[in-house]
Amino acid sequence: MTSTAKKISFAGMFLALALLLPFLTGQIPQIGNALSPMHIPVLLCGFVCGGPIGLVVGFIAPLLRYLLFGMPPIFPTGTAMAFELAVYGLTSGLLYKMLPKKIPYIYVSLVFSMLIGRVVWGIARFVIAFLTKDQFGLAIFWAQAFVNALPGIILHIALIPVIVIALKKARLIFNE
Repeated sequence: MTSTAKKISFAGMFLALALLLPFLTGQIPQIGNALSPMHIPVLLCGFVCGGPIGLVVGFIAPLLRYLLFGMPPIFPTGTAMAFELAVYGLTSGLLYKMLPKKIPYIYVSLVFSMLIGRVVWGIARFVIAFLTKDQFGLAIFWAQAFVNALPGIILHIALIPVIVIALKKARLIFNE
């Protein structure tokens, strides 16, 4: 199997995980919002398959999940998430490829991807709020992007690098 075929196969697996993982927290939306299970496979996709594929998987995941399962609500949540997750996939892949292949840089790639993705989410929500005359300011951004998301941020920082290291040892990273 060629490297491109492997990337596409893994991208499909990460997309499937992005669609299915939210079912683990779906019965209690507050937990799902706090842990952000859809973000995990998208970030991993960037690390494993590269930025461009991570971007596509990240953008498609919330939109396809809405079409298949009706969640997340397409507007404004799913739309803003599509941009956020696209940036997660893109930046995790690009940063991982550009930085040295040492463990600390996996964390650097992850944290910067999460920060940039949250900023893009905030910009998307601000634009949507402006167009719909909805309320969305800095306090709401801070609360939703960081304070309410703190459990998910901690989970992602604890889990994703361990998975990336394991996949690297298994020679299942196609983004080097």
